[in-house]
Amino acid sequence: MPEISITTTQNVNINFKVANIGVRFLAYFIDLLIKIGYYIMVDWLILSNIGLDDIDLDDWSRNSVQLIFFSPIMFYSLLQESFLEGQTIGKKIMSVKVVKIDGYQASFIDYLIRWVCRLIDVSGTLCVGGSITMMVSKIHQRIGDIAAGTTVITLKNDIHISHTILENIKADYEPKYPQVIRFTDNDMRIIKDTFLIAQENNDQVTMKKLVDKISQVGGITPDGRDSAFIFRVIKDYNYYTGEG
Repeated sequence: MPEISITTTQNVNINFKVANIGVRFLAYFIDLLIKIGYYIMVDWLILSNIGLDDIDLDDWSRNSVQLIFFSPIMFYSLLQESFLEGQTIGKKIMSVKVVKIDGYQASFIDYLIRWVCRLIDVSGTLCVGGSITMMVSKIHQRIGDIAAGTTVITLKNDIHISHTILENIKADYEPKYPQVIRFTDNDMRIIKDTFLIAQENNDQVTMKKLVDKISQVGGITPDGRDSAFIFRVIKDYNYYTGEG
């Protein structure tokens, strides 16, 4: 399975597996079923009961009412990827998400570009355009992905607890740094990845830079050895967020 290497803000390379074409099509199919279900519900249960055809409306007004009711279908992927950070319901079920290939979180503009390009990838070519570009692309990018600089990765990586933000915490564990709640899951994952690599390579310089970064962002005054401090921060985060 292809991988992309993302360099974090701490200059650590993290590899992510690119979602295969079959999984992406399944996610698309799930989303399609949801849109079809919504269309049927609105058309039969709402518009039919309202009796839109029996109301004295001109064509423009009738089309405007239909556009309002069916707009969630039109903007389905754009809205969901924007609010769910790169996922739709189908993508969430299949455990895949849209990411920037340069390591940054995709923005609304990126999702907008992908949505506009669906006219070529999906609607205009009956999925042929997107299928061809995904097959020839090394990281399975459709035209919208190429234009936006994104791809779709799988979240089903075979990883151990040491590769996640999780740490085993005893029932009587007492946290020390409540300021850790200022960090996000992604922040903590980057901190732990950087820490593990620095620890493995005995890289004290990187360890010190990481301590400084934690202190600066989290407003935490470090004490003790750098490695012990970082490890305590990770465990405290797990304690306060219930990730342990």
